[in-house]
Amino acid sequence: MLGRSAGAECQNRGMDPRIARTRRSLQEALLELARERELDDISVGDVAERAGVNRSSFYQHYADKETLLADALDSAAEAAGADLPSLHDTPPEPPEVLVRYLRHLESNATLYRRVLGEHGSAVAVARLRTRLEAVVTEGLARAEPTGFYGDLPRDVVAAGVAGSVLGVLGVWLKREPRPDAEVAARWMWRVLLGPSAGAAG
Repeated sequence: MLGRSAGAECQNRGMDPRIARTRRSLQEALLELARERELDDISVGDVAERAGVNRSSFYQHYADKETLLADALDSAAEAAGADLPSLHDTPPEPPEVLVRYLRHLESNATLYRRVLGEHGSAVAVARLRTRLEAVVTEGLARAEPTGFYGDLPRDVVAAGVAGSVLGVLGVWLKREPRPDAEVAARWMWRVLLGPSAGAAG
């Protein structure tokens, strides 16, 4: 799996328990609010009030709402035991960790639709894109150099695959009725593996 977010790492490396508690309260408050209304309709004041702190306390921990949301999503995924899988091994079927990750998204579909939507969070999407690119780049580094992508630069391939995966997630979350996480995992795994998925299957 990929490494934890910077925010989550700080919380687990000797951070003052009071600071960790306040950050956790802010993260939970924002996630609660984001399930109730659009992100654009949530202010720092709303988050602080829901968390039971004042605005100055918010800014002692986070520069802005966007960074808080990105950390909150990372922490929520970690708490659910869900993360994006590495591509060390590429079995034809999606790994359980990917299914767990998509089940986490599925159980928070309204929240993630808002995050990935037109009025979503640029910071949270950029962080997810970066993590996807890291997964693909790592996988390419372990692949045969004569693979489908040939001599394309790894960062170009990683960017293209990451964008495709984000597109798959967005379409899946908007579907009504929505296929279950297992179906979405197969879609996403095919996209992550690229054209080699056909040969693997």
